[in-house]
Amino acid sequence: MSLPNPFRATGRGVLALMRSAGAITLFAAAAVFAMVRPPYFLGQLLSQIWRIGFLSLPVVGLTAIFTGGALALNIYTGGSRFNAESFVPNIVALGIVRELGPVIAALMLAGRVSAGIAAEIGAMRATEQIDALHTLSTDPMRYLIAPRVLAGVLVLPILVAIANVIGVLGGFAVSTTSLGFDGAIYVQNTVDILTRWDVVSGLIKATVFGFLLTVMGCYHGYNAAGGAQGVGRATTNAVVGAAVLIFAANFLLTSWFV
Repeated sequence: MSLPNPFRATGRGVLALMRSAGAITLFAAAAVFAMVRPPYFLGQLLSQIWRIGFLSLPVVGLTAIFTGGALALNIYTGGSRFNAESFVPNIVALGIVRELGPVIAALMLAGRVSAGIAAEIGAMRATEQIDALHTLSTDPMRYLIAPRVLAGVLVLPILVAIANVIGVLGGFAVSTTSLGFDGAIYVQNTVDILTRWDVVSGLIKATVFGFLLTVMGCYHGYNAAGGAQGVGRATTNAVVGAAVLIFAANFLLTSWFV
């Protein structure tokens, strides 16, 4: 019995990864093309804005406030070793607005929205509802995919803006109640350190993340196969793929913005 060739296995893995990347890229391009071409399904778009945006506010807000508080505590602990406790408001504001706000909000939506989209569309694929749309001369890309992707692109920057405010308030609350900071000075330091580009760069990241997480949910759900087990695999792959792409895009965008 011959041992498996590691180079052959590695090559198969690389080729499979490249095929998947190419398929996702073509799917994303088709989704963008479907968003800009009529007919437009406004009802579907408004429904997805409600589901992706408004219904995600509680989890995004809770995550942001605890992240801001924990960040303030950790920065204070580390800064106290170098007599740099006064930089807590500055680092909390920059860290949340430029990095943690967009990334954490996107990861929360990857777990909630990407999984939900993949499960919903995967179930439609398993029950042949997508084939029924073709029979009714309705393009699934325009009816199912485009509204979800567009809603993610529109909604995530708003959620991130809200998360930024809540996260900074979380750091403010912990700093003024537990760490002995003066509230007025804390607010002034926060306002002084932030620039317009800090806010804009975070919102640009949010737009990209919104596109990525909805595309991954739609792609894996649309291509689900194998019944209930296939829907479960699609849901898992959507969350994992969205999380990986979010981190990769965050690194690339941060490198570009610096």
